[in-house]
Amino acid sequence: MTQLLRAQTPGSVREQVSAWRSAGQRIALVPTMGNLHDGHLSLIRIAAEHADRVVCSIFVNPTQFGPSEDIASYPRTPEADDALLAEQGIVDLLFVPSEDDIYPHGLNGSVVVNLPALVGELCGRSRPGHFNGVASVVLRLLNIVTPDVLVVGRKDYQQAILLARMIRDLHLPVEILLGDTVREADGLAMSSRNQYLTPAEREVAGTLHAVLQELAVQLRNGGASIDKLAPRAREQLVSAGFKPDYIELRRARELGAVTSKLPDEPLILLGAAWLGRARLIDNVPV
Repeated sequence: MTQLLRAQTPGSVREQVSAWRSAGQRIALVPTMGNLHDGHLSLIRIAAEHADRVVCSIFVNPTQFGPSEDIASYPRTPEADDALLAEQGIVDLLFVPSEDDIYPHGLNGSVVVNLPALVGELCGRSRPGHFNGVASVVLRLLNIVTPDVLVVGRKDYQQAILLARMIRDLHLPVEILLGDTVREADGLAMSSRNQYLTPAEREVAGTLHAVLQELAVQLRNGGASIDKLAPRAREQLVSAGFKPDYIELRRARELGAVTSKLPDEPLILLGAAWLGRARLIDNVPV
C-alpha cells in the first residue's frame, strides 16, 4: 500500500515530483473537484496502471462555474476524500491548492485559455465560459505537476476532447487517457451532482442513459435519421420529469457534425437534461 503524501503549494508538488523524476519514475495526474466516488477511483486505478506515481488534485475551480451555477453548494467532503484515498493506497500525492495558489493574480487578472469553437456547442451553449475555465485550470495543474499522463473520464466527453485538443495544439508533453464511465445499477453515470437528486428524482434518473441507449440502437439499425428520432427521445425524457437540454449525434474523434457517415467512422450520441436541481450528462457510442 502506498503512503499518501499531501501538498498544498505548487512548490511542494514540484519538489516531490522532481525527486520521483530523478529516480526515473513516470508520473500520472488525475484532476478532480473532490467529493470522490467510484468514478474517480476508476480513473486513479487507470493512472496507476500507466505510471509509477499517481498525483490526485482536489480543487473546486471557480472559473468553470457561471454566475448562476452551483459553486457555493457544490459538494465538498475533504475529510472523507482524504480518508478514502488513504484507504485505497493507490495515490502517492494529494494536491489540495488554495485559490491563490492556482490564480495568484486573482480571478479577474488571470490568464484564460480560449479554446476553439466547440466550446460554444453542446454543453457550451448553456454553460458559456465553462470549458475555457476547465482548460485554464487544467493547464495550470499540468504546469505544476508536469505529469507524463493525464487521466480524465469519458462521462464529460466534450471536456475530454477539448483538453486533448489543447494538449496537441500547445505541444504539451503529456499523454491523455480516457477512463470509461462508471455507472450505478440503473445506468446513471456517477457524478457528485447526483447528490442534488431527491429520492423521487433518483428513481427515474437512469432514464437518460436508457433513452440514449435505445436511440443509439435505432441509429445503428439504420431505421431513421437522428433528426427524426431525437424528438421522440426528448418526449420520453419530458414524460419522465426531465427538462432536456440537447440530444445530438457527433463524430467521436473531434465531435464534428455528422452530415454523412464515413465507413467504419465512430460516432457518439450525447445528451444533457435537467432533473430538478441536477444537470445530468451522458453519452453512448453509435
